[in-house]
This record gives sequence, C-alpha cells and structure tokens, in this order.
Amino acid sequence: MSNLACQLSDTTTILLSMSIILFAGFLVTRATKLAKLPNVTGYIIAGVLIGPYVLNIIPHEMVESMGFINDIALAFIAFSVGRFFRKEVFKGTWSGVMAIVLFESLLAGVLITLSMHFIFHLDWDFCLLLGAIGTATAPASTMVTIRQYHARGEFVNTLLQVVAFDDAVCLIVFSIAIAIINTGAGSNIRTSDIALPLIYNIVALAIGFISGALLSKLMTPERSEDNRLILTISLLLGIAGLCAAVNVSPLLSCMLFGTTYINMTKDKDLYNQVEQFTPPILSLFFVVSGMSLDIRSFTTLGVIGATYFIIRIIGKYLGAYFGCMVAKTSKTIRNYLGLALVPQAGVAIGLAFLGERILPESTGKMLLTIILSSSVLYELIGPPSAKIALFYSGAIKRDKSIKS
Repeated sequence: MSNLACQLSDTTTILLSMSIILFAGFLVTRATKLAKLPNVTGYIIAGVLIGPYVLNIIPHEMVESMGFINDIALAFIAFSVGRFFRKEVFKGTWSGVMAIVLFESLLAGVLITLSMHFIFHLDWDFCLLLGAIGTATAPASTMVTIRQYHARGEFVNTLLQVVAFDDAVCLIVFSIAIAIINTGAGSNIRTSDIALPLIYNIVALAIGFISGALLSKLMTPERSEDNRLILTISLLLGIAGLCAAVNVSPLLSCMLFGTTYINMTKDKDLYNQVEQFTPPILSLFFVVSGMSLDIRSFTTLGVIGATYFIIRIIGKYLGAYFGCMVAKTSKTIRNYLGLALVPQAGVAIGLAFLGERILPESTGKMLLTIILSSSVLYELIGPPSAKIALFYSGAIKRDKSIKS
C-alpha cells in the first residue's frame, strides 16, 4: 500500500488505512482468542504485522500522522476508569493505596538503579535516570483488559487506584533524579524543562475537575441521550487537545473528569453509553501502537536491557506485595497485583527522550534504546499478565473468561 499511497489523495489514503487497521485488528484477535489471550495483545500483534517494520502495508508517514488517535483513546479510557473512584469507596482505602503505590514504584526504581551500577558499573547519572523511568506503569492495556472481561471487585478497585497515581509518582521521582544530576557541572537542561511538565499536569488536573463539574450542571433530566454523548465527547476531546498542546498525557486529567462527574451526579448510565462508543477507537489505538513498535530494536536490547526488563518486573511485583502487606489487603490482592503492573510505554518513553538530552551521547542513546525496546516486550506480555492476575484474583470468573 505504501507505493499506492503516493498515487491517492490524502483523504483516500487515511480512510483506506483506517479500514485496514480495524479489519487487521479484528482478524488477528480471532487467532489470539483461540489462544485465550486478551484482545489488546491481538491488536498490538496486528499493528506490528501491517506496520512499516514488517509487511509495510501502512507506511511510516501514515503511522506518524495518526498520533492524535492515542490522545483520544487515552481520554476515553481514563474517563471510564474515573467512575471507579467514588468517594465512598476511596475514602477508606486511600492511605493503603498510597502505600502500595510508593512501594511498587520506588522498590522497582531502587533495584534498577543499584543493579545497573553495581552489576554493570555504569555511571550513577545513567542509573538514576533509568531507575526513575522504571517506576512508571502504562495503565491503558491493563484498563482495556479489565473492560474486555468485565472484571469487577476489590482487586480491580485497588488496581485502578494504584495505576492512577503511578505516573504521578514517576514524574516526581524523575524530577528529583534530574535535580541530583544537575548539582554536577555541565548539565545541558534548564530548570524549566523539569518544572513545566509538573505545572502542566497540575493545570490539566484542574481542567479535568472543572470539566466534570460543568458536565454535571449541563446534564439536566430533559437532556436527550444523543446530546449527553455529544457534550461528554466534546469535553473529552477538548481536554485531550489542551494536554497535547503542552505535551502531557490526558490520562490523569480525564480520569479526574470522570471521577468528578460520578461523585457529583451518581450517574452510571453515561459511562455505559460512552463505552458503547469506544471499541473502534480502542482498536485503532492499540493497532497503531503496534505499528509504531520497531521489533528490530530487540537486537540492540543487550544484556543490560534484558536485566532492566527482568529487574523492573521483579521490583514491581515485590513492591506491590510488600505494599499490600503494609496496607493489610487480602491475600489474593497481595499475590497478584504486581502481575498487572507490567506494561510500560507512554510516560516512560517521553521521559527517556528527555533523559537522552541530559546524558552523554553514548549513554543517552543506550537509555533510549533500552526503554523503547523493553516497552515493546512489556506491551506484549502486559495484557496476558493482567488477565492472569484478574483471573486468579477472582475478578473474572472462569465461564466469563471462556465466553470472552
């Protein structure tokens, strides 16, 4: 299609590409369902196959022009997750959730930092940045796996609350690592490069809260279902657009949007209505994500990258386990929560590009290569790991898993 695309108009190319993307995702999920794998895994594999690095059915230029789909999908995912943060549920669990978040984030970061320095004798600056980035979790694939299997219960509530705060902790830890590195001479990064992302995220949270309050006022009893959906989507797209303007993820803002609305209205029907609208968007999101993954990067992962990949999983699992002990959660949450925290992409990749600028050229490229290549593996094994955690924790039942 890459040669044919040169002879077609931009509109025709975009429409045909989106058609192929959706159909490829559908076909591959037929095969992954036979293997009892989540749909997310099938979508990502479909993207890898039709993308520019394998069959090249969808050219690289087209993949780059579809970046807006990521922001739209994350906005919808986060809004739907916001309904699980009802104040009556969160009020009695927030201290335990924060304990879990701090343990699973910081233990992974500390283990990565120490192992990189003492095993491979790498520079402390490199080790600190890699450890800080390793604290992040990509919640999108886990959230969609929860949605696919209609998982519910205490395990799901705890998991969603943990992943909601995980990236916020990562940003703080990364900023601290940068501050430590900046105490040395010759840093080529400005203070504003670190402070502005934190400020933008705070402003985005404020916009999410205001949007939720505004929507609660607009949803009058006489409002038709069509207009309810139009108003909700317009606000979601507006938040995603504002976040994209300052290069921050819409996840936290849209999550607070959904949380504010559910706590002010108790209206669960709107979330069900939005979920009926989202399957094609989520399919596009994960297939496009798969098309962006260069599987050739596996060859440059190396021993250091493989060690990072394994150590981070160990750190996330043990950190979640010990955090659950402190929070006094049930045994099932303690045993399986860490398995659902494997994916890493989005925020980690963005911070890796920033870290590349700070480090010397050789180590900067190594940092970026490790994060990019390991993210491919994390996104492939993350959904099956999440399904295993949901299944054995009792969040999804055996008969429901088979039907799905």
